[in-house]
Amino acid sequence: MTNGQDPQKASDKNAGGFFMAAGCIVGAIVGGLLGQPSIGFLAGLGLGAAIAVAVWYFDR
Repeated sequence: MTNGQDPQKASDKNAGGFFMAAGCIVGAIVGGLLGQPSIGFLAGLGLGAAIAVAVWYFDR
C-alpha cells in the first residue's frame, strides 16, 4: 500500500446507512397505513438516523 498502512491491521467497519434507508421505507409504509405517510417517513428517518449514529459510535 502506498500510504504505509498494513493491510493485516485494517479493521472491518459496519455501515449504518441501511438503517436510515430501511427506516424511511418502513416509516412511509406504516405511516401510509395510518393515513400520515409524510410523518411516518420522517419518524422512520429519525429512528434510522439514531440507529446509524449508534452503530457509528460503537464501531469507532
